[in-house]
Amino acid sequence: MRNKAVNGPLSVHAITGTYVVLLGIDMEQEASRGVLGFAIERTDHTEDERYWLRGLRTFEETDPGVPGLLVSTLDHPFQSFLWGDYTAKTRHSYTYRVVALRGKPKKLEQGEEVEVRIETEDDDAERHAVFFNRGVAGSQAYSRRFDNMPPEEVPDGEAWRWLSRGLEEALLAFIGQAQGGRYALRAALYEFQYEPVLQAFGAARDSGADVKIVYDARTTSRKDNPAEPNREGIANAGIGDLVIPRTATPSYIAHNKFMVLLEDGEPRQVWTGSTNITAGAIFGHSNVGHVTRDSAVAAKYLSYWEELSRNPEARALRPPVEEATPVPEGPPEADTTAVLFSPRSSLRALEWYTERMDQAKTSFFLTAAFGINELIERVLEEDKDYLRYVLLETEDEDMEVLSRDPDNRFAVGATYGDTPLGGMLAERLTGLNRHVLYVHTKYALVDPLTDDPLVITGSANFSDASTKNNDENMLIIRGDTRVADVYLGEFMRLFNHFFARNLVSRQRDPSISHLTHLRPDDSWREVHYRDGPQQKERLYFAG
Repeated sequence: MRNKAVNGPLSVHAITGTYVVLLGIDMEQEASRGVLGFAIERTDHTEDERYWLRGLRTFEETDPGVPGLLVSTLDHPFQSFLWGDYTAKTRHSYTYRVVALRGKPKKLEQGEEVEVRIETEDDDAERHAVFFNRGVAGSQAYSRRFDNMPPEEVPDGEAWRWLSRGLEEALLAFIGQAQGGRYALRAALYEFQYEPVLQAFGAARDSGADVKIVYDARTTSRKDNPAEPNREGIANAGIGDLVIPRTATPSYIAHNKFMVLLEDGEPRQVWTGSTNITAGAIFGHSNVGHVTRDSAVAAKYLSYWEELSRNPEARALRPPVEEATPVPEGPPEADTTAVLFSPRSSLRALEWYTERMDQAKTSFFLTAAFGINELIERVLEEDKDYLRYVLLETEDEDMEVLSRDPDNRFAVGATYGDTPLGGMLAERLTGLNRHVLYVHTKYALVDPLTDDPLVITGSANFSDASTKNNDENMLIIRGDTRVADVYLGEFMRLFNHFFARNLVSRQRDPSISHLTHLRPDDSWREVHYRDGPQQKERLYFAG
């Protein structure tokens, strides 16, 4: 949902997802003189509560001196034109009141204000249900809530629930629909080890449902090869009768993470996304589960699964995959959901993705867990008059060159560590992940804030291997502003989280305070009215 409100020189544009609300604020430059920042009051109409939202940054002269303490924005306003409320709840009605504050840090005065009312999206909507985990195990919020304890040591499973943020629950609920002989499940999974999910498949079988699972069982020398842990998990869960080993392509990976739900023999729903069936995927690095309740899409996935179940080599699988899901000639049809499967005989699908990014009119956003493909780098090298955001697991070797264009904005997975900048708590990861620590999602957003957004999401890493060699699947959703808003909110939540940590990591002097303390005057606002990425971001999110 999007809603914009204007009151004199001040405006706010709200973009709501399921658990994120982005507030793009704008103010006439002359009117903004003397503004030390903005405070936000949130009224929760669903739970009948009203309070000022809180943040971490403080004025130095009024700093309470408690590391990690959340402070009211009424006393310590945020000095930005983009604010993300990451404490919102799904299916809630809120009013946000944005107030400009002037004066001095010890005597702030309320000035212009504007308020906007919105409703957050349903995380289990009928057509597309989208579930993002927390994806920030190393964070101030986790440190404050759980004192950096390993999640298994936190009583009553509270840390697990917080980290999952509904992803585990949705995954189990999808499988749980298969109750009785009228239902069937067909799954293709890469890492298949998390016991509660394996047991859920067993429970579906025991209810009378017809369950079949293709899983990666290749024998390779790679340290991250999931075959042996997969077999151990299957044996421990007692579901050996349900599985079909995928072994025919030992040089490639069976990288899918999808399930098809059938009712009375007809494919009804698909679960897909980036989430492997491991504790690290569900509770550790960032992931998404995406449910599509579209029988035509489900039928395509079922046909693809039937090909996979025969355990073909990649060269035998490519022709039927390309015949079933040909690469479009141009942009996808309006208001449609299409699919592309791999492996394929060429890079045409990857080229098609990059063409969509290159033809963006206002912006594009990309997650790149394993680096930026050369085709996408060529797009980023082209000068465009809009912002392009890239969220990475680790730094790409060509980032220095790509960063020369200030309109290319990058954030890389990181924590503040054991010795963070003053005023922050120490942060540690859960220890659940080794190969990928932070960013595991695979999606791109093209012009997400227009009325005609494009969302590309699934299991493929926008790479040569994921296009030509691996078993992969991608959804292509055009024209669904609700889906675009959900993905955009989650992207910016993670982007801003890691971007702040990247700034800190580049500081040689850990005692430097300008990153944690607010400026005591209005000088913070100048860069937002000067030609450059901060001005473009202000105008873009302000609608």
